[in-house]
Amino acid sequence: MQSPLFAFNDSQARDRYSLQNKQMLRVVLEGHDDVLARKGTMVAYQGLVEFDAEYTNNQQARARAYTGEGLDLMRCHGQGTVYFANLAQHVHVLDVEQDGLTVDSGYVLAMDSSLHYEVVAVDSLYGISGSGKYQLNITGRGKVALMTSGAPLLMQVTPDRYVNCDADAIVAWSTGLRVQMQAQTHSSGVWRRRGSTGEGWELSFMGSGFALVQPSELLPPQHAQIGQGIAAQFGMGQQGARGTNQGNVWS
Repeated sequence: MQSPLFAFNDSQARDRYSLQNKQMLRVVLEGHDDVLARKGTMVAYQGLVEFDAEYTNNQQARARAYTGEGLDLMRCHGQGTVYFANLAQHVHVLDVEQDGLTVDSGYVLAMDSSLHYEVVAVDSLYGISGSGKYQLNITGRGKVALMTSGAPLLMQVTPDRYVNCDADAIVAWSTGLRVQMQAQTHSSGVWRRRGSTGEGWELSFMGSGFALVQPSELLPPQHAQIGQGIAAQFGMGQQGARGTNQGNVWS
């Protein structure tokens, strides 16, 4: 049998994490170092691999209930090769090192089980109660696979070159960066999008590191709520008008 489909054969990469293509992650399991993946994202596997729902502790459950931020994960363990994908999103593999990674949970596809995550909040410049944005802070050493809607832009942040990003387009950033949520408008119009431009809340990054931006202002379709609620109306991110103090960990 002949077909152009045979050009898409299984990749033979030896790396633990590799891309089968731009929209599919290939992970090799060798009986140790389990992988945590978003529930329901396994599309194929080979070998002796098991999938179990990942336990959520009380602190994580409370943080999820209060902020809406968290991860629904499954633990993948055994020996074999597993393929993950989610709604044809583009997949990117990053190494998490000592500095850590801050990310919106809607963009996490998979990560090493050795990594730790917790909910943090980014404060609003205006100090308005509940006008911040919740994210996940991933720490430890290991790999994490993120998803974006299309090919992203990686912007370098340096002490003499700060970066501003739309709060609905930002995917992840270096945890060591100083971050402030703001809207470039006068305070009496803070709940309006900037003038008549359609632009609203943004995150300002300062320090040394990077910010990852996608060419879309919507989360993956399973989370997108178009035209519903204050988050969609005012461009204030997945959780809308929420937040307390920058860097605080929910407990």
